[in-house]
Amino acid sequence: MKQRRFLESFSSDLIPGCPVMVGCPLDLTATYRAGCAHGPSAIRTASESIESYSPLLDRDLLDSPFSDIGDIDLSAASLELSLERIRRTLSQLLPRGSPPLCVGGEHTITLPAVRAVKALYPDLVIVHVDAHSDLRDHYEGSFVNHATVMRRIDDLMGPGRLIQIGVRAGTRAEFTWMREVGSILQWDPLGERILLDRVGERPVYLTLDLDVLDPSCFPGTGNPEPGGWFYDDFERLFLVLDRVRLVAADVVELNPGLDPSEVSSITAAKIVRELLLILTESGRRRGGGT
Repeated sequence: MKQRRFLESFSSDLIPGCPVMVGCPLDLTATYRAGCAHGPSAIRTASESIESYSPLLDRDLLDSPFSDIGDIDLSAASLELSLERIRRTLSQLLPRGSPPLCVGGEHTITLPAVRAVKALYPDLVIVHVDAHSDLRDHYEGSFVNHATVMRRIDDLMGPGRLIQIGVRAGTRAEFTWMREVGSILQWDPLGERILLDRVGERPVYLTLDLDVLDPSCFPGTGNPEPGGWFYDDFERLFLVLDRVRLVAADVVELNPGLDPSEVSSITAAKIVRELLLILTESGRRRGGGT
């Protein structure tokens, strides 16, 4: 059976210098409701219901070549091996000038992705959009999982390289840490300007946990958190990201089985479309290279 591609992408093979969508169907550390391994497939299917043209960005994927190389095979692999497969795959794509958009899967995929991207961009900045802080040092006996992923990334990156937006859930200790180091950012017009100033000309990795959206408009996620964003908050974010040097991104934590209406999958597909267009434009400004 032919592998379905996102919006019938130009190719299932890498197009050097153009964005590449990579499915990362990891679902090994879920602690509430499993099922996000089906996220990449659901997003590809839902893309059939959206247009290739973005009115917000006034750009069309038909004019923006990209590839969808399918899912990394994580079947029957341990967490350690799965994360290494993701890192190795991206490490092979990045030197060819193809900015990756990883589609999960659980949020733990961000750790190997950032490892791969940081090797090429040592001054990388992480923009983390999420309902949850994901900053625990350990959780349920493990140091690497969806609840600790941003702490492990901060360990990797060093101080001052993590910017967190949309966070509204975490332990007292996590919120104390975010306030002390200044990683948490209020998402308002002032926050938009602060984000641009803090990023400057440095390369940016965006990690976007879809549970940042309010459950009333996005029920299809394993750990919903009331009081969240609506889609217009994303549109403001996209316009800011379109002004920075975005070199890689991920979209995680769609759990399509929890939303039979498929609204969550369609919303995720639209977000992926916007990010592919932003990655394309960012690459063009860089002249297609690193």
